[in-house]
Amino acid sequence: MPSGKQATLLIWFVGLSVLVGLTVWYGAGQVGEAMVGAGWISVLLVLLARAIAVSGAGVGWWLLFPRELRPPVATCMLLRFVREGANALLPLAQVGGDFIGARCLAIRGVRGAVAAASVIVDVLMQAATQLVFAIVGLVLLIAIGGNEVVAWPVAIGIAIATPALAGFFMIQGARGQALIRKVLSFFAGDRNWLVFGAIDDLFARLDAFYSNRSGLVRSGLWHLAVWFLGATEVWIVLHFMGHPVTYEQAVIVESLMHAVRGAAFAVPGALGAQEGGLIVLCAIFGVPPEAALALSLVKRIPDLVIGVPGLIAWQAMEGWHFHRARREPAGNQNERA
Repeated sequence: MPSGKQATLLIWFVGLSVLVGLTVWYGAGQVGEAMVGAGWISVLLVLLARAIAVSGAGVGWWLLFPRELRPPVATCMLLRFVREGANALLPLAQVGGDFIGARCLAIRGVRGAVAAASVIVDVLMQAATQLVFAIVGLVLLIAIGGNEVVAWPVAIGIAIATPALAGFFMIQGARGQALIRKVLSFFAGDRNWLVFGAIDDLFARLDAFYSNRSGLVRSGLWHLAVWFLGATEVWIVLHFMGHPVTYEQAVIVESLMHAVRGAAFAVPGALGAQEGGLIVLCAIFGVPPEAALALSLVKRIPDLVIGVPGLIAWQAMEGWHFHRARREPAGNQNERA
């Protein structure tokens, strides 16, 4: 049986194969021509929109912190680029970058339990607002006459995601804490594991975040605005390609594409899933498959341009932390001497 890492790499390879296969099937030359047709101006505008969106998501994360626990807003914005780069470029499930973000926040001086709790709540806020965004897209699709081939699967997906999201929230409460303690007690026997204290601390911090109601509301509104900003990428690229759509249609494509990406959360970067979803969604508005594939590839350019510096920043922080940890024991030994 393959390990978790091997399974993730296998899924990544399958997703990449689907992406390449779709490109070859619909004509690599035609896809390339569509990308060239989009032009460098559209790429620059998409890069700008993505940079604003990622920065905005960092602000949304920062707003969740109670005032007495808040790190600098610039820290959350920087680490949001780290999270984005890791989720998009590394062979991890699409939430792997969030764990990296929590570690980097702890490296920057935030208490570990606070960092972990902040990321858990932020992931929930992103998922909840993404669900709202998908519902808006579905309602708009139905309002313009709908497409049953698309609308019904999305509606079923939303119906499944809603209780799953509610369950993720509920397990973070007292009952979830008790359940985790019971599971650990079963495996630990009568031993008093230090991890129990860590779990209690984490849940206490989660409670502090959820008690910050104004922060939750402001963060939710901010994240929702970021999702709607993402629709401008679709509008910009298709406009420059010569397949103009309205902003309302761009919202439908973007929101339901993210619903597909959410369903394919185990696939690193949603490789293949994003491309297949865009082919189906763009077809609703008469956009040919090669243009839809070109749109997807243009949307992946910011993954590289923004993601690579984020990964470099992560490695720089890890290196700084490693060398500082090595210097501290040496300094302590010199003091004792």
